[in-house]
Amino acid sequence: MKRFASGFCFILLLLLFFSCGGKAGEAIHVNQIGFHPLAEKTAVVTDQKAPDAGIFHVIDEETGQVAWSGNATATGTWTWAGARMAVIDFTEFQAPGIYRIQNENGQLVSPRFAIRDTAYVPLTRAALRAFYYNRASTALEPEYAGRWARAAGHPDTLVLIHASAESPDRPGGTAISSPGGWYDAGDYNKYIVNSGISTYTLLAAHEHFPGFFGGLSAGIPETGDGMPDILSEARWNLEWMLTMQDPGDGGVYHKLTSPQFSGVVMPHEDTDPRYVVKKTTAAALNFAAVMAVASRVFEPHDPGFASLCLSAARAAWEWAVAHPEVYYRQTEMNERHRPEIATGEYGDADVTDEFDWAATELYLATGMPEYRQALDTERLLDPVVPNWRDVRALACISAARQFMPDGLAAGRADLSPADRRLADASAQCILNLAGTLRDEYRASALRVSMGHDRRDFVWGSNAVAMNHSILLIQAWRLTGERSWLDAAQANLDYVLGRNPTGYSFVTGFGSHTPMFPHHRPSAADDNSDPVPGFLVGGPQSGQQDGCTYPSNLPALSYLDDWCSYSTNEVAINWNAPLVYVAGALQAIFQDKKTGTTGL
Repeated sequence: MKRFASGFCFILLLLLFFSCGGKAGEAIHVNQIGFHPLAEKTAVVTDQKAPDAGIFHVIDEETGQVAWSGNATATGTWTWAGARMAVIDFTEFQAPGIYRIQNENGQLVSPRFAIRDTAYVPLTRAALRAFYYNRASTALEPEYAGRWARAAGHPDTLVLIHASAESPDRPGGTAISSPGGWYDAGDYNKYIVNSGISTYTLLAAHEHFPGFFGGLSAGIPETGDGMPDILSEARWNLEWMLTMQDPGDGGVYHKLTSPQFSGVVMPHEDTDPRYVVKKTTAAALNFAAVMAVASRVFEPHDPGFASLCLSAARAAWEWAVAHPEVYYRQTEMNERHRPEIATGEYGDADVTDEFDWAATELYLATGMPEYRQALDTERLLDPVVPNWRDVRALACISAARQFMPDGLAAGRADLSPADRRLADASAQCILNLAGTLRDEYRASALRVSMGHDRRDFVWGSNAVAMNHSILLIQAWRLTGERSWLDAAQANLDYVLGRNPTGYSFVTGFGSHTPMFPHHRPSAADDNSDPVPGFLVGGPQSGQQDGCTYPSNLPALSYLDDWCSYSTNEVAINWNAPLVYVAGALQAIFQDKKTGTTGL
């Protein structure tokens, strides 16, 4: 957009508090997109002084009449924002329409929101479409990209082998072709490790909810070609990932990158040389896991492509087994090789989780005992919320879905003892981790699972919230208990505006949204609005970029400014769980509406 917020943004943040009603820090925050009629519906009032926060009204925007009234319940102080909270629960109100919430004297007023059967269809479509906007090596035509159309950049047909990546058949300086894929985040580089969890999450969304995602039109060039759009978008990245495998030995390059981050330019204006850099164990295992998943997801749609993916997965696994501790340490690498690389590291010196994930996915894809034997089932019992650095929980999600597609109660008498142990461990993995998150949601003054500990507010905290919800949805799939869905919904509400900053963190969605994301095409084009459908990173108090923030508290340390790459950047591994969660909740409530699933 060729303009930056800088000092302006701090003033804007203060103005947003006032525009929500009342004095700074005292406002009604609500999901600014809205709710399916069957969803849990809550709003939060911040900084209430009285134990009883009083009566609030849901006002019909069309008629101006009170549609629902109820009390706000004081819930205590939410430490991460340093503010007292009161929750308004209007779940029982289901009438479709456009509404706002206000207190009795009208001094506190929420943003507008909708209640409708298709509440999350536009959001899911836009979040998926954001991947199209971040495609490399292709022009975005006006027919599909509208006013965010742009010329093709980074053809990546002449990419150089970096000295760290050379092999007998591909010495340093050799040119290879590696087009396609997605730009990773606000920059123009492409990283296998982060592509792993991102692509998996899109594939899992379709695998878990094929009815909804199979019919979701994203308005991309492939729409209408007989392949579900979400799979077409995933394939754009999978085909790039395949080019990152050395055909000589099966190893996988860690990333495709320029030596330095580019300036604030459009893709076609960035003409720096590009390199594939060092093969690593983490890259090979992420690649193997995702290709194994792709082999089973694409089998009904394109058996030839599915077979290609599985062969590539097995070759990458063999390389990783032969090279189990090849880590990416950028500083160490730069001491030995030139040119020096200064872009995102995605370094990981513990790849036991990647081994477990890849072994699980290859076992599920092939049934071959060698992969089952390589899996440490005991390690599945100690997972963390999935993120690019720790993917063990993804093994649990895939195994639970494969072995218990109809939930715990249905059982599977046909499972072998080894498969039963894997199924039980996967279910326990999910329910233990999701149970902790549900407990936090129930105890939280803000009524969200965020805040179990400070580690929730890390770089990309909004993606942490969405990955919480993915786990909670898996627990619902196993048990059918409604409380899991309510906790998952609460985190979606959080990123869509029910949080103390007053922002809906998805560009173009809500009344207070990021206008200056750290995203080069959004910053360098001629549009006044950023590319829509991107989930920005969200609050966290690390403040690694040196910008001036309105607060040092973890849940308030957010700045809508290009400067703030630590809170306002976009990334594919943040958007993918947004696609999953918004689409999954839409699918679940949609099925309940038609009587095809229970809640």
